[in-house]
Amino acid sequence: MNVFKEKHALKVYLSKLKAQNKTVGFVPTMGALHEGHLSLIKKAKKKNDLVVVSIFVNPTQFDNPEDLIKYPKTLSNDIKLLESVSCDVLFHPSVKEIYDQNIVSDKFDFDGLEHEMEGKFRDGHFNGVGTIVKTLFEIVEPDKAYFGQKDFQQLQIIKKMVKKNRINIKIKGCKIFREEDGLAMSSRNTRLTTEHRNAAPFIYKTLKKARKKFGTENALNITEWVENQFKNHPLLTLEYFTIAEEKTLKTIKNKESDKKYRAFIAVFAGDIRLIDNIRLKIN
Repeated sequence: MNVFKEKHALKVYLSKLKAQNKTVGFVPTMGALHEGHLSLIKKAKKKNDLVVVSIFVNPTQFDNPEDLIKYPKTLSNDIKLLESVSCDVLFHPSVKEIYDQNIVSDKFDFDGLEHEMEGKFRDGHFNGVGTIVKTLFEIVEPDKAYFGQKDFQQLQIIKKMVKKNRINIKIKGCKIFREEDGLAMSSRNTRLTTEHRNAAPFIYKTLKKARKKFGTENALNITEWVENQFKNHPLLTLEYFTIAEEKTLKTIKNKESDKKYRAFIAVFAGDIRLIDNIRLKIN
């Protein structure tokens, strides 16, 4: 595996391969890799001649400075995992390499997607996401880029950014990778206490019950039911639950048979914030 810390050296390396008509798949990450990340890399390996993974903890997408400081950094283990799935290239730049001295976000218009759900609770988060993803796309210039559906709102926002900026990259959303007990894999899971880790699968269990209810009940009743489930939970605190249309991410009022819906949730387990979502079907 080739490791690059400087964007110019990476661009030179990749340009030679692209001149040979090699296709490039890209998996941007913030490190602390787990099986969910590896599943994206494996998918990219199947569809491209080589795969580039970036590890960069992006400061501009953290609305909570303490969360940035505590974000797990496990580079030596990450490298072992990348080698285990035959990753071709790792791009691991410094903050200075990406932002120089100007660590601020660009401003984006995502046609309102940025104001729903996460956008209501994490000020400026999606400007930070848009800034780093667009920057990395300009450096790597991949044919395809792969993102997990756990961050479904982020996935939709990146698709919107690519479309609005006429960026010639195919964005591939990949299914949520879960632990055996259903908890969506996340780098933040490593920070959970044993007690909170044991409690956390309740999130997915609740989502599955909400999915079952969606066949016969209206969205408002389901939302109230979910809120009540967490009111009585001793270890988990609900930040939000919403049922939204996949394309606009707007909370639904009435089900329409020609639209796709998803339930979204954010929960605090102690001071660790966990998000998840699930596709819903109209019976």
